[in-house]
Amino acid sequence: MILGLIWILFMGFFAGQIARRLKLPPLVGMIVIGIILGSQVSNILSETVLESADSFRLFAVMVILMKAGLGLDAQKLSQQGTVALRLGFLPAGGESIVVAFVSMWLLNFDFATGLLLGCIIGAESPAVIVPGMLRLKSLGWGVEKGISDAILTGSALSDVMLLLVFSLLLAFLTNTTEGFTLGNIHLTSLQLLPFQIIIQICLGVVMGWVTAKILVSLLRRQNWTQNSTQDILITVVMALFLVVSAEIYPFFSGYLAVMAMGFFLIQFSPPLARNLRKGFDNLWTVAEIILFVLLGATIPLDVLENYFLLGVLLLSIGTLIGRGIGWFLSTWGSNWTWKERLFLLPGNCAKATVQAAIGGIPLAQGIEGGETILAIAALSILITAPLGAWGIPTFAPKLLEKGEVDATKINVTQKSILLTPIPTDATLRDILLKTAEIARKSDSEVIILHVNDEENPEILREIETTIQQFLMDINYQIIITAGVITEEILRIAEEYQVTEIIMGKHTYNSVDELFMGSISQGVLERASVPIILVN
Repeated sequence: MILGLIWILFMGFFAGQIARRLKLPPLVGMIVIGIILGSQVSNILSETVLESADSFRLFAVMVILMKAGLGLDAQKLSQQGTVALRLGFLPAGGESIVVAFVSMWLLNFDFATGLLLGCIIGAESPAVIVPGMLRLKSLGWGVEKGISDAILTGSALSDVMLLLVFSLLLAFLTNTTEGFTLGNIHLTSLQLLPFQIIIQICLGVVMGWVTAKILVSLLRRQNWTQNSTQDILITVVMALFLVVSAEIYPFFSGYLAVMAMGFFLIQFSPPLARNLRKGFDNLWTVAEIILFVLLGATIPLDVLENYFLLGVLLLSIGTLIGRGIGWFLSTWGSNWTWKERLFLLPGNCAKATVQAAIGGIPLAQGIEGGETILAIAALSILITAPLGAWGIPTFAPKLLEKGEVDATKINVTQKSILLTPIPTDATLRDILLKTAEIARKSDSEVIILHVNDEENPEILREIETTIQQFLMDINYQIIITAGVITEEILRIAEEYQVTEIIMGKHTYNSVDELFMGSISQGVLERASVPIILVN
């Protein structure tokens, strides 16, 4: 198990980075390396690791749905009215029904088996859609109309609905269905389906609300934790408990409960939500690699060949007709432009997580056509997951409008670079000491700038020795230039896109500079970034 995880994390990380450098989504590299490590190529991963894939996948999906919940904006969702709700049912439902009918024609399935395939194919992948939508929010694309929030909420609701229908159809096809009888009233499983969907959604939201209340009470009001790491630990345990409990007692949707918990945490304690958001971003870095490498390792390449063309045709018809009609009806009467509606094609059709989780169940249950279902489920992953991961960032700038980023709902990550202009006098050590203190707290890079036309090599060596002494454990570079000090500071700050300037309060190196006014005053008046002055 440990050796398998080493292979997954090490090879998965570098495969993702290679894909990124080739201008491809990192998940493409992770899936490819998973195929290579799996039993169908090199057989490096042990059976123990592959058998544990479902547990790893459960953890990864929990992390990504928690990220989604912590990124939702209640105000934007309320502005959209019923768009998010309609996106949760109409596109996925339309695609599932169209796939069911087309599979009867192309694959000779009966309607129930075709609908079973439709439920697998129609589910949307949180592992692709959630990171994509959260990145768009951090960049401001579509935020004014809450497009990302509507897609995030809709994809979660659609997966709840399709997983419920899938489980009932599976029970029906394996002859284990039971109805419900109360007195003279008897309802079949299919008649109970709408009630089950509503109950699971409502109870999922309630469980998320209750868990969020408990977390805020434990972590903020009663102060059971001492730092953000402990906050994240307790939150992860509570979220996993929701998912596992829902599998044992399937009265509510565990995944929806996790997403709702993140959403309500924003309402109850925004500072706690902000800290958790950072922690779950870090967890996703690891979970993403495990999820997509194991996804590649479990794809049945040997059964794809016979159904490749039929599968591509089936997926195309289901997406363009079934899902397309659902998109139109979902956004009908809204304030979305035709370009924003068109964005749903790359933004709302990626498939990966659910297909990997349930695609092989019909075959394992002995359902006729199970091998074909597994092959088409795998094909949907290989085609739509990379296209979705590539299409979301590619088409967003072309189809969506850019608005102001709300940092209270999303992590806005920016590389921190400090610029420190240094003198040659006694204040050098104080300035470097403050620079080192701030750089360590904010994990920043440092640019040391020294401006002087006539420099003594001995003085330069002494400066470099002092810099090394104070910044030994910090990533820094030294730039030595000539010219007017104020102008050089401003030029370097703009060229390197620094985030802060740290400088002495009265730094000047010549009588001319003194008569023109202090350098710090000149930088204060003209710089566009925050400045920290050191006495």
